[in-house]
Amino acid sequence: MTPVQAQLVEALRSRFGARIAVTDPVDIAPWLTDWRGRYRGVAPALLAPASTAEVVAVVEAAREARVPLVPQGGNTSMVGGATPPADGSALILSLRRMNRVRSVDPDANLAVAEAGVILADLHAATEAVGRRFPLTLGSRGSATIGGLASTNAGGTQVLRWGTMRSLIAGLEAVLPDGSVHDGLAALKKDNRGYDLDQLLIGSEGTIGVITAATLRLAPAIAARAVAWAAVATPHAALRLLRLMEAESDAIESFEIIPGETLAVVLGHVPDTRSPLAGKHAWHVLIEAVAGNLDREPPAVLLERLLARALNEGLVDDATIAASEAQAEAFWRIRHSISEAERAHGPQLAHDISVPVERMPDFLTTDARAIEAAFPGTTANGFGHLGDGNVHFHVHAPAGADAATWYAEQAPAITRLVHDHVVAAGGSISAEHGIGQMKLAELERLGPPARLSALRAIKVAFDPAGLFNPGKLVRLAPPTSGAS
Repeated sequence: MTPVQAQLVEALRSRFGARIAVTDPVDIAPWLTDWRGRYRGVAPALLAPASTAEVVAVVEAAREARVPLVPQGGNTSMVGGATPPADGSALILSLRRMNRVRSVDPDANLAVAEAGVILADLHAATEAVGRRFPLTLGSRGSATIGGLASTNAGGTQVLRWGTMRSLIAGLEAVLPDGSVHDGLAALKKDNRGYDLDQLLIGSEGTIGVITAATLRLAPAIAARAVAWAAVATPHAALRLLRLMEAESDAIESFEIIPGETLAVVLGHVPDTRSPLAGKHAWHVLIEAVAGNLDREPPAVLLERLLARALNEGLVDDATIAASEAQAEAFWRIRHSISEAERAHGPQLAHDISVPVERMPDFLTTDARAIEAAFPGTTANGFGHLGDGNVHFHVHAPAGADAATWYAEQAPAITRLVHDHVVAAGGSISAEHGIGQMKLAELERLGPPARLSALRAIKVAFDPAGLFNPGKLVRLAPPTSGAS
Protein backbone atom coordinates (compact mmCIF):
# COMPACT_ATOMS: atom_id res chain seq x y z
CA MET A 1 0.00 0.00 0.00
CA THR A 2 1.36 3.40 -0.93
CA PRO A 3 1.62 6.16 1.68
CA VAL A 4 -1.22 8.07 0.00
CA GLN A 5 -3.48 5.01 0.02
CA ALA A 6 -2.60 4.26 3.64
CA GLN A 7 -3.40 7.82 4.66
CA LEU A 8 -6.77 7.62 2.89
CA VAL A 9 -7.64 4.34 4.65
CA GLU A 10 -6.71 5.63 8.09
CA ALA A 11 -8.69 8.84 7.57
CA LEU A 12 -11.80 6.88 6.67
CA ARG A 13 -11.36 4.52 9.61
CA SER A 14 -11.01 7.43 12.00
CA ARG A 15 -14.37 8.78 10.78
CA PHE A 16 -16.39 5.61 10.31
CA GLY A 17 -14.69 2.81 12.19
CA ALA A 18 -12.65 -0.22 11.19
CA ARG A 19 -15.37 -1.89 9.09
CA ILE A 20 -15.16 0.70 6.34
CA ALA A 21 -11.78 -0.59 5.17
CA VAL A 22 -10.56 -4.17 4.75
CA THR A 23 -6.79 -4.52 4.41
CA ASP A 24 -6.16 -8.18 5.23
CA PRO A 25 -4.94 -9.76 1.96
CA VAL A 26 -6.74 -13.02 2.80
CA ASP A 27 -10.09 -11.21 3.05
CA ILE A 28 -9.47 -9.18 -0.10
CA ALA A 29 -8.26 -12.10 -2.23
CA PRO A 30 -11.70 -13.45 -3.31
CA TRP A 31 -12.57 -10.07 -4.79
CA LEU A 32 -9.46 -9.69 -6.95
CA THR A 33 -10.44 -12.22 -9.61
CA ASP A 34 -13.33 -12.09 -12.05
CA TRP A 35 -16.03 -14.78 -12.08
CA ARG A 36 -14.45 -16.64 -15.00
CA GLY A 37 -10.95 -16.50 -13.57
CA ARG A 38 -9.61 -14.72 -16.64
CA TYR A 39 -8.48 -11.53 -14.90
CA ARG A 40 -6.64 -10.98 -11.65
CA GLY A 41 -5.96 -7.59 -10.10
CA VAL A 42 -4.27 -6.14 -7.06
CA ALA A 43 -5.88 -3.89 -4.45
CA PRO A 44 -4.25 -3.08 -1.12
CA ALA A 45 -7.61 -2.24 0.45
CA LEU A 46 -11.32 -2.87 0.00
CA LEU A 47 -13.50 0.06 1.08
CA ALA A 48 -16.95 -0.96 2.33
CA PRO A 49 -19.26 1.98 3.08
CA ALA A 50 -22.62 1.23 4.71
CA SER A 51 -24.57 4.28 3.54
CA THR A 52 -24.78 6.81 0.74
CA ALA A 53 -23.17 9.40 3.01
CA GLU A 54 -20.22 7.07 3.55
CA VAL A 55 -19.92 6.52 -0.20
CA VAL A 56 -19.76 10.30 -0.61
CA ALA A 57 -16.96 10.46 1.97
CA VAL A 58 -15.03 7.70 0.22
CA VAL A 59 -15.38 9.35 -3.18
CA GLU A 60 -14.35 12.76 -1.87
CA ALA A 61 -11.32 11.32 -0.09
CA ALA A 62 -10.27 9.36 -3.17
CA ARG A 63 -10.69 12.40 -5.40
CA GLU A 64 -8.56 14.53 -3.10
CA ALA A 65 -5.86 11.84 -2.96
CA ARG A 66 -6.28 11.02 -6.68
CA VAL A 67 -6.68 7.32 -5.90
CA PRO A 68 -8.79 5.37 -8.42
CA LEU A 69 -11.81 3.37 -7.24
CA VAL A 70 -13.25 0.17 -8.69
CA PRO A 71 -16.93 -0.20 -7.75
CA GLN A 72 -17.94 -3.77 -7.03
CA GLY A 73 -21.12 -5.62 -6.11
CA GLY A 74 -21.40 -9.40 -6.24
CA ASN A 75 -18.31 -9.69 -8.45
CA THR A 76 -20.19 -11.76 -11.04
CA SER A 77 -18.92 -9.79 -14.04
CA MET A 78 -18.31 -11.93 -17.11
CA VAL A 79 -15.98 -9.37 -18.73
CA GLY A 80 -13.62 -8.36 -15.93
CA GLY A 81 -15.67 -5.24 -15.29
CA ALA A 82 -15.23 -5.26 -11.51
CA THR A 83 -11.63 -6.46 -11.30
CA PRO A 84 -9.07 -3.89 -10.12
CA PRO A 85 -5.99 -3.15 -12.24
CA ALA A 86 -2.90 -5.28 -11.73
CA ASP A 87 -0.63 -2.42 -10.65
CA GLY A 88 -2.28 -1.92 -7.26
CA SER A 89 -3.10 1.71 -8.01
CA ALA A 90 -6.84 1.37 -7.30
CA LEU A 91 -8.90 0.46 -4.26
CA ILE A 92 -12.05 -1.64 -4.44
CA LEU A 93 -15.23 0.20 -3.51
CA SER A 94 -17.56 -2.57 -2.35
CA LEU A 95 -21.27 -1.82 -2.07
CA ARG A 96 -22.16 -5.11 -0.38
CA ARG A 97 -22.80 -3.53 3.04
CA MET A 98 -25.47 -1.33 1.46
CA ASN A 99 -27.93 -4.21 1.41
CA ARG A 100 -31.25 -2.80 2.61
CA VAL A 101 -34.51 -3.06 0.74
CA ARG A 102 -35.63 0.42 1.75
CA SER A 103 -39.26 0.00 0.76
CA VAL A 104 -41.70 -2.18 -1.16
CA ASP A 105 -44.95 -0.53 -2.27
CA PRO A 106 -47.31 -3.15 -3.70
CA ASP A 107 -49.92 -0.55 -4.63
CA ALA A 108 -47.47 1.49 -6.69
CA ASN A 109 -45.67 -1.66 -7.90
CA LEU A 110 -42.33 -0.18 -6.85
CA ALA A 111 -39.45 -1.18 -4.61
CA VAL A 112 -36.41 0.82 -3.53
CA ALA A 113 -33.34 -1.34 -3.03
CA GLU A 114 -29.78 -0.38 -2.18
CA ALA A 115 -26.95 -1.33 -4.49
CA GLY A 116 -25.73 -4.25 -2.38
CA VAL A 117 -29.07 -6.06 -2.23
CA ILE A 118 -28.69 -9.55 -3.69
CA LEU A 119 -31.20 -10.27 -6.44
CA ALA A 120 -32.56 -13.39 -4.71
CA ASP A 121 -33.18 -11.36 -1.55
CA LEU A 122 -35.13 -8.76 -3.53
CA HIS A 123 -37.19 -11.57 -5.04
CA ALA A 124 -38.04 -12.80 -1.54
CA ALA A 125 -38.93 -9.32 -0.26
CA THR A 126 -41.29 -8.58 -3.14
CA GLU A 127 -42.90 -12.02 -3.15
CA ALA A 128 -43.74 -11.56 0.53
CA VAL A 129 -46.20 -8.80 -0.42
CA GLY A 130 -47.65 -10.43 -3.52
CA ARG A 131 -45.36 -8.83 -6.08
CA ARG A 132 -42.23 -9.83 -7.98
CA PHE A 133 -39.25 -8.23 -9.64
CA PRO A 134 -39.35 -9.81 -13.11
CA LEU A 135 -35.66 -10.25 -13.81
CA THR A 136 -33.77 -13.42 -13.05
CA LEU A 137 -30.54 -15.07 -14.07
CA GLY A 138 -28.26 -17.87 -13.04
CA SER A 139 -26.25 -15.72 -10.61
CA ARG A 140 -29.31 -14.42 -8.75
CA GLY A 141 -27.88 -15.73 -5.48
CA SER A 142 -24.86 -13.43 -5.66
CA ALA A 143 -25.53 -10.69 -8.25
CA THR A 144 -26.46 -7.34 -6.71
CA ILE A 145 -28.87 -4.61 -7.77
CA GLY A 146 -26.09 -2.07 -8.27
CA GLY A 147 -24.12 -4.41 -10.51
CA LEU A 148 -27.22 -5.38 -12.47
CA ALA A 149 -28.04 -1.72 -13.04
CA SER A 150 -24.51 -0.66 -13.93
CA THR A 151 -24.29 -3.39 -16.58
CA ASN A 152 -27.91 -3.15 -17.78
CA ALA A 153 -28.31 -6.87 -17.12
CA GLY A 154 -30.86 -8.94 -18.98
CA GLY A 155 -31.62 -12.54 -18.10
CA THR A 156 -34.30 -14.97 -19.15
CA GLN A 157 -37.37 -12.71 -18.94
CA VAL A 158 -36.28 -9.93 -21.29
CA LEU A 159 -38.72 -11.23 -23.88
CA ARG A 160 -41.61 -9.84 -21.86
CA TRP A 161 -40.12 -7.36 -19.40
CA GLY A 162 -36.99 -5.97 -20.99
CA THR A 163 -33.55 -5.40 -19.47
CA MET A 164 -32.73 -3.51 -16.26
CA ARG A 165 -33.07 -0.30 -18.26
CA SER A 166 -36.79 -1.02 -18.62
CA LEU A 167 -37.23 -2.08 -15.00
CA ILE A 168 -35.54 0.90 -13.31
CA ALA A 169 -37.83 3.80 -12.44
CA GLY A 170 -35.13 5.89 -10.79
CA LEU A 171 -31.58 5.88 -9.42
CA GLU A 172 -29.51 7.29 -6.60
CA ALA A 173 -25.81 7.60 -7.37
CA VAL A 174 -22.67 9.33 -6.16
CA LEU A 175 -20.86 11.14 -8.97
CA PRO A 176 -17.08 11.56 -9.24
CA ASP A 177 -17.17 15.05 -7.76
CA GLY A 178 -18.85 13.70 -4.63
CA SER A 179 -22.30 15.07 -5.41
CA VAL A 180 -25.37 12.85 -5.09
CA HIS A 181 -27.76 12.32 -7.95
CA ASP A 182 -31.13 11.74 -6.24
CA GLY A 183 -33.37 10.37 -8.95
CA LEU A 184 -35.30 7.80 -6.92
CA ALA A 185 -38.69 9.49 -7.42
CA ALA A 186 -40.54 7.38 -9.97
CA LEU A 187 -41.65 10.21 -12.23
CA LYS A 188 -43.43 9.17 -15.41
CA LYS A 189 -42.81 12.59 -16.92
CA ASP A 190 -39.57 14.48 -16.34
CA ASN A 191 -38.17 16.66 -19.11
CA ARG A 192 -35.31 18.44 -17.35
CA GLY A 193 -32.76 17.69 -20.04
CA TYR A 194 -30.42 14.71 -20.23
CA ASP A 195 -31.65 11.62 -18.42
CA LEU A 196 -28.93 10.93 -15.85
CA ASP A 197 -30.52 7.64 -14.81
CA GLN A 198 -30.24 6.30 -18.34
CA LEU A 199 -26.63 7.48 -18.63
CA LEU A 200 -25.73 5.65 -15.42
CA ILE A 201 -27.48 2.42 -16.39
CA GLY A 202 -24.95 0.36 -18.32
CA SER A 203 -22.07 2.73 -17.56
CA GLU A 204 -20.21 0.03 -15.57
CA GLY A 205 -19.31 2.37 -12.72
CA THR A 206 -17.23 4.63 -14.96
CA ILE A 207 -19.20 7.84 -14.39
CA GLY A 208 -20.95 7.22 -11.06
CA VAL A 209 -21.43 4.77 -8.22
CA ILE A 210 -25.03 3.58 -8.07
CA THR A 211 -26.14 3.40 -4.44
CA ALA A 212 -29.86 2.60 -4.78
CA ALA A 213 -32.54 2.03 -7.39
CA THR A 214 -36.31 2.33 -7.62
CA LEU A 215 -37.49 -0.80 -9.39
CA ARG A 216 -40.68 -1.65 -11.22
CA LEU A 217 -42.56 -4.67 -9.92
CA ALA A 218 -45.12 -7.00 -11.47
CA PRO A 219 -47.95 -9.01 -9.95
CA ALA A 220 -46.89 -12.23 -8.32
CA ILE A 221 -47.26 -15.28 -10.51
CA ALA A 222 -50.61 -16.92 -9.92
CA ALA A 223 -49.84 -19.81 -12.23
CA ARG A 224 -47.05 -20.84 -14.54
CA ALA A 225 -46.19 -23.65 -16.90
CA VAL A 226 -42.83 -24.70 -18.30
CA ALA A 227 -42.45 -26.70 -21.49
CA TRP A 228 -39.54 -28.33 -23.28
CA ALA A 229 -39.79 -28.88 -27.02
CA ALA A 230 -37.54 -30.31 -29.73
CA VAL A 231 -37.25 -28.58 -33.09
CA ALA A 232 -35.29 -29.39 -36.23
CA THR A 233 -33.71 -25.97 -36.74
CA PRO A 234 -33.44 -22.54 -35.11
CA HIS A 235 -35.62 -21.27 -37.95
CA ALA A 236 -38.40 -23.60 -36.79
CA ALA A 237 -37.84 -22.37 -33.24
CA LEU A 238 -38.34 -18.76 -34.33
CA ARG A 239 -41.52 -19.64 -36.20
CA LEU A 240 -42.76 -21.37 -33.04
CA LEU A 241 -42.02 -18.23 -31.02
CA ARG A 242 -43.87 -16.03 -33.48
CA LEU A 243 -46.87 -18.38 -33.40
CA MET A 244 -46.97 -18.21 -29.60
CA GLU A 245 -46.51 -14.44 -29.47
CA ALA A 246 -49.39 -13.97 -31.90
CA GLU A 247 -51.68 -16.02 -29.67
CA SER A 248 -50.77 -14.73 -26.21
CA ASP A 249 -48.77 -12.20 -24.22
CA ALA A 250 -48.21 -14.77 -21.46
CA ILE A 251 -44.99 -16.15 -22.94
CA GLU A 252 -42.29 -14.86 -20.61
CA SER A 253 -39.22 -16.90 -21.57
CA PHE A 254 -38.17 -18.65 -24.76
CA GLU A 255 -34.68 -20.14 -24.65
CA ILE A 256 -32.97 -22.06 -27.45
CA ILE A 257 -30.42 -24.80 -26.70
CA PRO A 258 -28.53 -26.95 -29.25
CA GLY A 259 -28.51 -30.69 -28.76
CA GLU A 260 -24.74 -30.86 -28.25
CA THR A 261 -24.99 -28.27 -25.46
CA LEU A 262 -27.67 -30.31 -23.73
CA ALA A 263 -25.38 -33.34 -23.95
CA VAL A 264 -22.57 -31.38 -22.25
CA VAL A 265 -24.87 -30.45 -19.37
CA LEU A 266 -26.07 -34.02 -18.95
CA GLY A 267 -22.48 -35.20 -18.94
CA HIS A 268 -21.14 -32.75 -16.38
CA VAL A 269 -23.97 -31.70 -14.09
CA PRO A 270 -25.10 -34.40 -11.64
CA ASP A 271 -28.77 -35.34 -11.40
CA THR A 272 -29.78 -33.82 -14.72
CA ARG A 273 -31.71 -35.77 -17.32
CA SER A 274 -33.05 -35.03 -20.77
CA PRO A 275 -36.68 -33.88 -20.72
CA LEU A 276 -37.34 -35.78 -23.96
CA ALA A 277 -36.53 -39.23 -25.23
CA GLY A 278 -34.10 -39.63 -28.11
CA LYS A 279 -31.65 -37.16 -29.61
CA HIS A 280 -32.73 -33.89 -31.16
CA ALA A 281 -30.80 -31.21 -32.97
CA TRP A 282 -32.31 -28.23 -31.14
CA HIS A 283 -34.39 -27.65 -28.03
CA VAL A 284 -36.47 -24.77 -26.72
CA LEU A 285 -37.40 -24.04 -23.12
CA ILE A 286 -40.65 -22.08 -22.81
CA GLU A 287 -42.30 -20.50 -19.79
CA ALA A 288 -45.79 -19.00 -19.72
CA VAL A 289 -47.21 -17.22 -16.67
CA ALA A 290 -50.46 -15.68 -15.49
CA GLY A 291 -50.78 -12.89 -12.96
CA ASN A 292 -54.33 -13.92 -12.06
CA LEU A 293 -56.48 -17.02 -12.35
CA ASP A 294 -59.09 -15.44 -14.63
CA ARG A 295 -56.96 -16.03 -17.71
CA GLU A 296 -56.43 -19.23 -19.61
CA PRO A 297 -54.19 -21.39 -17.41
CA PRO A 298 -50.60 -21.35 -18.70
CA ALA A 299 -50.47 -25.14 -18.91
CA VAL A 300 -53.61 -25.20 -21.04
CA LEU A 301 -52.19 -22.43 -23.24
CA LEU A 302 -48.92 -24.25 -23.83
CA GLU A 303 -50.67 -27.54 -24.46
CA ARG A 304 -52.92 -25.91 -27.04
CA LEU A 305 -50.12 -24.06 -28.81
CA LEU A 306 -47.69 -26.97 -28.81
CA ALA A 307 -50.38 -29.30 -30.19
CA ARG A 308 -50.90 -26.85 -33.04
CA ALA A 309 -47.15 -26.61 -33.62
CA LEU A 310 -46.87 -30.40 -33.72
CA ASN A 311 -49.64 -30.58 -36.30
CA GLU A 312 -47.92 -27.90 -38.40
CA GLY A 313 -44.55 -29.65 -38.22
CA LEU A 314 -42.79 -26.91 -36.26
CA VAL A 315 -42.12 -29.19 -33.29
CA ASP A 316 -40.77 -32.74 -33.29
CA ASP A 317 -41.64 -33.58 -29.69
CA ALA A 318 -42.63 -31.71 -26.55
CA THR A 319 -43.48 -32.10 -22.90
CA ILE A 320 -44.95 -29.84 -20.25
CA ALA A 321 -43.58 -30.03 -16.71
CA ALA A 322 -46.00 -31.93 -14.52
CA SER A 323 -44.86 -30.26 -11.29
CA GLU A 324 -42.89 -27.34 -9.93
CA ALA A 325 -40.01 -29.70 -9.23
CA GLN A 326 -39.94 -30.80 -12.85
CA ALA A 327 -40.20 -27.20 -14.04
CA GLU A 328 -37.19 -26.30 -11.89
CA ALA A 329 -35.34 -29.31 -13.29
CA PHE A 330 -35.91 -27.99 -16.81
CA TRP A 331 -34.59 -24.59 -15.79
CA ARG A 332 -31.63 -26.12 -13.99
CA ILE A 333 -30.45 -27.46 -17.32
CA ARG A 334 -30.53 -23.97 -18.83
CA HIS A 335 -28.85 -22.28 -15.88
CA SER A 336 -26.11 -24.94 -15.72
CA ILE A 337 -24.86 -24.50 -19.28
CA SER A 338 -21.99 -22.13 -18.48
CA GLU A 339 -20.85 -24.29 -15.56
CA ALA A 340 -20.99 -27.45 -17.68
CA GLU A 341 -19.15 -25.94 -20.62
CA ARG A 342 -16.33 -24.72 -18.38
CA ALA A 343 -15.98 -28.26 -17.07
CA HIS A 344 -16.10 -29.68 -20.59
CA GLY A 345 -12.90 -27.99 -21.73
CA PRO A 346 -11.37 -24.80 -23.12
CA GLN A 347 -13.89 -22.56 -24.83
CA LEU A 348 -14.44 -18.94 -25.70
CA ALA A 349 -17.78 -17.51 -24.59
CA HIS A 350 -19.14 -14.55 -26.52
CA ASP A 351 -22.10 -12.55 -25.23
CA ILE A 352 -23.48 -11.02 -28.42
CA SER A 353 -26.75 -9.94 -29.97
CA VAL A 354 -28.06 -9.81 -33.51
CA PRO A 355 -31.46 -8.80 -34.88
CA VAL A 356 -33.96 -11.49 -33.85
CA GLU A 357 -34.77 -12.47 -37.43
CA ARG A 358 -31.05 -12.94 -38.09
CA MET A 359 -30.40 -15.16 -35.07
CA PRO A 360 -31.26 -18.55 -36.68
CA ASP A 361 -28.78 -17.93 -39.49
CA PHE A 362 -26.12 -16.87 -37.02
CA LEU A 363 -26.58 -20.08 -35.04
CA THR A 364 -26.13 -22.15 -38.18
CA THR A 365 -24.43 -20.51 -41.16
CA ASP A 366 -22.17 -18.20 -39.17
CA ALA A 367 -21.26 -20.96 -36.72
CA ARG A 368 -20.16 -23.22 -39.56
CA ALA A 369 -18.07 -20.38 -41.02
CA ILE A 370 -16.22 -19.98 -37.71
CA GLU A 371 -15.51 -23.71 -37.60
CA ALA A 372 -14.23 -23.70 -41.17
CA ALA A 373 -11.86 -20.84 -40.41
CA PHE A 374 -10.43 -22.65 -37.38
CA PRO A 375 -10.38 -26.38 -38.13
CA GLY A 376 -11.04 -28.64 -35.17
CA THR A 377 -13.11 -26.12 -33.25
CA THR A 378 -16.84 -26.49 -32.67
CA ALA A 379 -19.09 -23.45 -32.47
CA ASN A 380 -22.59 -23.28 -31.10
CA GLY A 381 -24.90 -20.80 -29.47
CA PHE A 382 -27.71 -20.82 -26.95
CA GLY A 383 -29.74 -18.13 -25.33
CA HIS A 384 -32.67 -15.79 -25.52
CA LEU A 385 -34.17 -16.26 -28.97
CA GLY A 386 -36.87 -13.67 -28.42
CA ASP A 387 -34.40 -10.80 -27.92
CA GLY A 388 -31.58 -11.90 -30.24
CA ASN A 389 -29.07 -12.49 -27.44
CA VAL A 390 -26.73 -15.33 -28.38
CA HIS A 391 -24.28 -16.85 -25.94
CA PHE A 392 -21.95 -18.00 -28.69
CA HIS A 393 -19.27 -20.49 -27.63
CA VAL A 394 -16.29 -21.70 -29.63
CA HIS A 395 -14.71 -24.86 -28.22
CA ALA A 396 -11.06 -25.78 -28.61
CA PRO A 397 -10.10 -28.82 -30.68
CA ALA A 398 -10.01 -32.09 -28.77
CA GLY A 399 -6.75 -32.47 -26.86
CA ALA A 400 -5.69 -28.85 -27.26
CA ASP A 401 -3.58 -27.34 -24.50
CA ALA A 402 -5.76 -24.68 -22.93
CA ALA A 403 -3.04 -22.09 -22.26
CA THR A 404 -1.56 -22.41 -25.73
CA TRP A 405 -4.94 -22.31 -27.44
CA TYR A 406 -6.06 -19.22 -25.52
CA ALA A 407 -2.80 -17.45 -26.28
CA GLU A 408 -2.46 -18.37 -29.95
CA GLN A 409 -5.99 -18.82 -31.26
CA ALA A 410 -8.44 -17.01 -29.00
CA PRO A 411 -7.83 -13.42 -30.15
CA ALA A 412 -8.23 -14.28 -33.82
CA ILE A 413 -11.35 -16.36 -33.16
CA THR A 414 -12.98 -13.59 -31.17
CA ARG A 415 -12.17 -11.03 -33.85
CA LEU A 416 -13.82 -13.19 -36.49
CA VAL A 417 -16.88 -13.82 -34.34
CA HIS A 418 -17.26 -10.10 -33.74
CA ASP A 419 -16.77 -9.37 -37.44
CA HIS A 420 -19.70 -11.68 -38.18
CA VAL A 421 -21.76 -9.98 -35.47
CA VAL A 422 -21.15 -6.51 -36.90
CA ALA A 423 -21.88 -7.76 -40.41
CA ALA A 424 -25.22 -9.03 -39.13
CA GLY A 425 -26.04 -5.61 -37.67
CA GLY A 426 -25.53 -6.77 -34.08
CA SER A 427 -23.67 -5.84 -30.90
CA ILE A 428 -20.52 -7.39 -29.44
CA SER A 429 -22.02 -7.01 -25.94
CA ALA A 430 -25.62 -8.01 -25.34
CA GLU A 431 -25.98 -8.10 -21.55
CA HIS A 432 -22.61 -8.49 -19.82
CA GLY A 433 -21.06 -5.13 -20.68
CA ILE A 434 -17.67 -4.23 -22.12
CA GLY A 435 -15.52 -4.35 -18.99
CA GLN A 436 -11.87 -4.84 -19.87
CA MET A 437 -12.34 -7.96 -21.96
CA LYS A 438 -14.06 -6.20 -24.87
CA LEU A 439 -12.42 -2.80 -24.58
CA ALA A 440 -10.10 -3.21 -27.57
CA GLU A 441 -12.83 -4.77 -29.70
CA LEU A 442 -15.20 -1.90 -28.96
CA GLU A 443 -12.49 0.51 -30.06
CA ARG A 444 -11.92 -1.54 -33.23
CA LEU A 445 -15.55 -2.00 -34.21
CA GLY A 446 -17.54 0.69 -32.44
CA PRO A 447 -19.12 3.37 -34.62
CA PRO A 448 -16.97 6.53 -34.42
CA ALA A 449 -19.87 8.70 -33.30
CA ARG A 450 -20.68 6.33 -30.42
CA LEU A 451 -17.04 6.10 -29.31
CA SER A 452 -16.62 9.85 -29.43
CA ALA A 453 -19.76 10.37 -27.36
CA LEU A 454 -18.73 7.74 -24.79
CA ARG A 455 -15.35 9.38 -24.30
CA ALA A 456 -16.87 12.84 -24.04
CA ILE A 457 -19.34 11.67 -21.40
CA LYS A 458 -16.57 9.97 -19.42
CA VAL A 459 -14.39 13.09 -19.46
CA ALA A 460 -17.31 15.34 -18.52
CA PHE A 461 -18.24 13.28 -15.46
CA ASP A 462 -14.81 11.97 -14.44
CA PRO A 463 -12.06 14.25 -15.82
CA ALA A 464 -9.43 12.70 -13.52
CA GLY A 465 -10.29 9.18 -14.72
CA LEU A 466 -10.64 7.80 -11.18
CA PHE A 467 -13.83 5.76 -11.57
CA ASN A 468 -13.27 2.15 -12.70
CA PRO A 469 -10.22 2.92 -14.86
CA GLY A 470 -9.58 0.70 -17.85
CA LYS A 471 -13.20 -0.36 -18.28
CA LEU A 472 -15.66 0.50 -21.06
CA VAL A 473 -13.83 3.62 -22.27
CA ARG A 474 -10.07 3.93 -22.58
CA LEU A 475 -8.61 7.36 -21.85
CA ALA A 476 -5.14 8.53 -20.82
CA PRO A 477 -4.04 6.76 -17.60
CA PRO A 478 -5.11 8.72 -14.50
CA THR A 479 -2.63 10.34 -12.18
CA SER A 480 -3.06 8.30 -9.00
CA GLY A 481 -1.75 8.11 -5.47
CA ALA A 482 0.38 5.10 -6.36
CA SER A 483 3.62 7.04 -6.45
